[in-house]
Amino acid sequence: MNKTVWIVSVILLFSCTSNPVSKPKNLLDEDTMVAIMYDVAVLQAASANAPDQLHQKGIDAKNFIYKKYKIDSATYHQNSRYYAGDVKHYKKMYKKVLERLEQTPTTKQ
Repeated sequence: MNKTVWIVSVILLFSCTSNPVSKPKNLLDEDTMVAIMYDVAVLQAASANAPDQLHQKGIDAKNFIYKKYKIDSATYHQNSRYYAGDVKHYKKMYKKVLERLEQTPTTKQ
């Protein structure tokens, strides 16, 4: 019985916090993170539709993001985890990304 109360208490504690993931030391602001998410989405789409194009132009998607935003992989992953920890807020961020993608003109081959 005591073990059950402890487990329920822990579940309630984590469900009441707005974000169970601790804030990274190098927290990127929301607008920057949305911009990164947008660029990642564009690069993933390019990679899926024409994987050789990125390679031929010498573009490595991960390094492109790191260089453009002057971050390292740890900063990127810590911020991704942090923002994804608040699902409702993360969904709003992705909505911004989708709106931006819809506004982006497409080029026909």
